[in-house]
Amino acid sequence: MDKVFNSATDAVADINDGAAIAIAGFGVGHSYPNSLVVALQSQGARRLSIIANSLGAGGDFRPQILVQNGQVRRLVLSFSVRPGMPSPEEEKIAAGEIELEMVPQGILVERLRAAGAGLPAFYSPVTVGTPLQDGKEVRRFGDRDYVLEHALPVDVALIRGHRADRFGNVEFRGSSAHFHASFAKAAKLVIVEVEEIVEAGEIAPERVGLPGIYVSRVVRTSTKYPPPTGRMGRRAPDSGREYFGKPALTRSNMARRAAALLPEGGYVNLGSGLPTLVAAHTKDKSILLHAENGALGYDLLDDPAQFDVDFFDAAGNFIKMRPGGALFESVGSFEIARSGKLSAVLLGAYQVSEKGDLANWAVPGQSGGGIGGAMDLAASGSQVIVLMEHCDGKGQPKLVRDCAYPLTAPACVDMVITDLALLIRKGDGFEVTEIAEGFSPDEIRALTPIDITFAASIGSM
Repeated sequence: MDKVFNSATDAVADINDGAAIAIAGFGVGHSYPNSLVVALQSQGARRLSIIANSLGAGGDFRPQILVQNGQVRRLVLSFSVRPGMPSPEEEKIAAGEIELEMVPQGILVERLRAAGAGLPAFYSPVTVGTPLQDGKEVRRFGDRDYVLEHALPVDVALIRGHRADRFGNVEFRGSSAHFHASFAKAAKLVIVEVEEIVEAGEIAPERVGLPGIYVSRVVRTSTKYPPPTGRMGRRAPDSGREYFGKPALTRSNMARRAAALLPEGGYVNLGSGLPTLVAAHTKDKSILLHAENGALGYDLLDDPAQFDVDFFDAAGNFIKMRPGGALFESVGSFEIARSGKLSAVLLGAYQVSEKGDLANWAVPGQSGGGIGGAMDLAASGSQVIVLMEHCDGKGQPKLVRDCAYPLTAPACVDMVITDLALLIRKGDGFEVTEIAEGFSPDEIRALTPIDITFAASIGSM
């Protein structure tokens, strides 16, 4: 048995027009099967349906090039838009040239896994009360609503591994396993590109991340592309806003305050954007950080120049694993999240309502958005802490009566840390327990158009 093909060009040669193709890869550019993507662009198959977490960003070798080349008619994504990063897919979706279905990251993984497991559908607590629930069956189990999600079989999966043998057994490395196995299991034809092809037996059986029975073709990576440098959450940590002519907390100070609230020995997920800064303040704590791409127990690198391209978190930061840390695929990562095993989840937000509703993935009128793992995390039942500026860049409050932005999850926020105050949800309202130095309760109230109360003893942030 020999599943090795001479080139990526040969491996994708018979992909048909109209095929549904799952392309694994994480964030703006981590562990995509770039050689296969470039070969598919040259092959020219048209009217493709592309299923992916995102299409990457930047460069001429990530899945975005299929959109630029006019080969795509439909997209199923968790990220179609990234703040401050215009994309060709965003333009074509807005123009009605490409059909878009937005799917939370963890549910995308589960829909593909269900297809591979021969299961037609499943019920999920994710998307309840959000626009993504619309048109779907909702059923109540116990005291909670669940949305029916259908399996997502595909014709082809393009994935990436570290090594493979001629039987098609694939070994992954670092936190680069993420979607590859679940995407592969949903496909009729699976093509994997790897750094190294070895003889049978050179990969120990216990190191096989995807058994060869799932793999159709193996090719070696033909071109070394530069490592990704883009990350979500690009504003400088020491930047900050002013209110009433006075400086509020910097983003770094907000992150430091959030880190101090986390329980020692806790398992904590850090969402993209501002929450990722919290990782810089947990290195001396026993807190174990969790990332959706499949890492538990890591720290950010002190020297980014010492990165290993296969070790990164969900925001694209390069990481190092702590002693006792663990790496696994996204299926396991979202099992941890949705089962409520995390001690706390830290997320950014566009808006939070006085009832604790969260909106953080899209703005009104936008075609698509960036859901990522936020919906799965917000629906987990774990403590949800939001980090956000008190007002947006136009001076509009982000704590509102009712969210005008599409909801991520209803009534899920337990605590909000802004650059002006620490607020804890009490019933259908928030209590201010700390205020940034130099600001008064009256100033906080003036910038907070919801009913808030103030603790008997207010601390200083």
